[in-house]
Amino acid sequence: MLSVYAVLGAQAATAQDTKGINYNVRIDAPRQLDDLLEDNLDLLRWRGNARVDLEQLQRLVKEAPEQAKALIATEGYYSPQVSAGLDTSGGTPVARVIVEPGEPTLVSDIDLVLQGFVPFEQGGAPYDAAALRNRWSLPVGARFRQADWEGAKRDLLREVVQSRFPRAQLVETSATVDPETRKASLRVVMDSGPEMRFGELRIRGLKRYPSTVITNLNKIKPGDEYSETALQALQSRLQETGYFSTVEVSADMRAVLNAEIQEMKDDDDTDAPTAAANAAAQADPNAPAVPGQAATGVKPPTPGPTVLPVLVRVTENKQKNVEVGLGFSTDTGGRAQVGYDDLNVFGKRMKSDLIYEQKRQSARVDFFWPTTPDGYNDSVGGGVEREDVRGEITTTASVAARRAWGTPELERSLTLEVLAEKREVAGIDTNYSKSIPLTYNVTRRKLDNLLQPTRGYALNWQVGIAPLPLLTDEKFIRGYTRGVYYRPVGETGTLILRGEAGAVFSKDKEGVPSSFLFRAGGDQSVRGYGYQQLGVQEGNAIVGGRYLLTAGVEYQYWFRPPWGVAVFYDAGNAGDKFSDLNPKSGYGVGARWRSPVGPINVDVAYGHAVKKARLHFSLGFTF
Repeated sequence: MLSVYAVLGAQAATAQDTKGINYNVRIDAPRQLDDLLEDNLDLLRWRGNARVDLEQLQRLVKEAPEQAKALIATEGYYSPQVSAGLDTSGGTPVARVIVEPGEPTLVSDIDLVLQGFVPFEQGGAPYDAAALRNRWSLPVGARFRQADWEGAKRDLLREVVQSRFPRAQLVETSATVDPETRKASLRVVMDSGPEMRFGELRIRGLKRYPSTVITNLNKIKPGDEYSETALQALQSRLQETGYFSTVEVSADMRAVLNAEIQEMKDDDDTDAPTAAANAAAQADPNAPAVPGQAATGVKPPTPGPTVLPVLVRVTENKQKNVEVGLGFSTDTGGRAQVGYDDLNVFGKRMKSDLIYEQKRQSARVDFFWPTTPDGYNDSVGGGVEREDVRGEITTTASVAARRAWGTPELERSLTLEVLAEKREVAGIDTNYSKSIPLTYNVTRRKLDNLLQPTRGYALNWQVGIAPLPLLTDEKFIRGYTRGVYYRPVGETGTLILRGEAGAVFSKDKEGVPSSFLFRAGGDQSVRGYGYQQLGVQEGNAIVGGRYLLTAGVEYQYWFRPPWGVAVFYDAGNAGDKFSDLNPKSGYGVGARWRSPVGPINVDVAYGHAVKKARLHFSLGFTF
């Protein structure tokens, strides 16, 4: 062993002392093949290695054409012309590879065979095989690329195993390529395996909290067809409760294994009765000469779908949790926050927050009931908030009861509040008001990504009313809507349109809570103006108005994703009369970064009405 180490050490020392040949490589190939060859040819991978001398370089050049042909074939070019040479006339040798790929190979025909896919129940819904064939992603006439071929098979299998037939498998796949005619003939044979249904719900890991936290959210019923989407939806709902640090929802495949083992045992048991029946038939000619099960009076099992229990594994969060956070916003300044959660207070979840910002301070406690079987999320809570913005100081105490329901794509809520407000403006008498408003809120999202959207839209509608004189100084009706629309522009751009509008109808403005009136300006409104800088002038303060109308357009260019730049134009205003909504405009440029926690936006905007530039910073997509 010592002698071997000595030899290896001597070889390593020699390799370090040897200076490899310095050479350049030039590839003449279409753009779509250039990167492929540069990333995979040995000629480039070995460049700069100290062990490559002139002789080895010549060998690499000689092998380059065959390597290039094999690589190019994966892109659908099976009859390329490839040559390679080495120019040593200069100070630095230059290896040159010339590629003429020729015409690509196209898919000429597809033979997609589906075996099985038969429902067990008489009259059961047939599997939509035609739709599955239509979704095949490598159609006739497409260029045959190895990556596309593998992807099409993978997508086909993935499509099937997501529902009803999770044990489906590809039993045969082949691609026959004719280089002369440049045609590829594809064949795929898929077997569905057994049809599967959901069974009972089984829970693992639940110790501290009641089982209703899980069972109330379970929409899967015994006998439902297997659906991976249904499992993922249940897992998502459980993760959002806050009760668990980890959640895993799956179908318990042990039932499948047990059924297969039992089937093997049944096959073995069938042989013995058959032999006994044959022996009995020889001894008694009147005995029935039938298979063993009939001879022993045992009926063959009735086929049916395999039943898969739904298995939920959870890791519970700590019952009590304290969070401390610091932040900054160009709207409300520095921020410090302390939160305390208790996940089991008389069977309810308690969430409390104490927030201090330069312009706003608040303290609040809420109690949340477990989600009901019908999908309702009920809560009650109360708190105090103080806000000092644009010369107006408001202090609001509130108690609220709320019911929310829906999905992340369509959320709805109904909130009943009891508000008591103190409003102070320098030079004007302090005003006190109270109100009991009822607010209905709907949010509709149709986005490609809820965290980093690039396509789609989101809309919000709100209707608030305080129609009764009970504990209400001023009866009112309030309507509000806002929306955002995303549209890709080319491969590197995104167009964003924003808008909002609101109106309050009442006999008198005084007595309507300030939180139900409107102001504009800030990071999420009209950029180029301070937070809630646009509104109604009252003394030296700017206060909320009855009407609101804002709009904005933005173009983002992603020059090096996730990095991008933006240009934008915003306009809008708030006022007590619709005729007072003289739009104030702001425009500017910004930097964008798609961070793991959401988009980070840094904007410099010029407010045309105030003749000043302003810096705006925002994190995440909130709607």
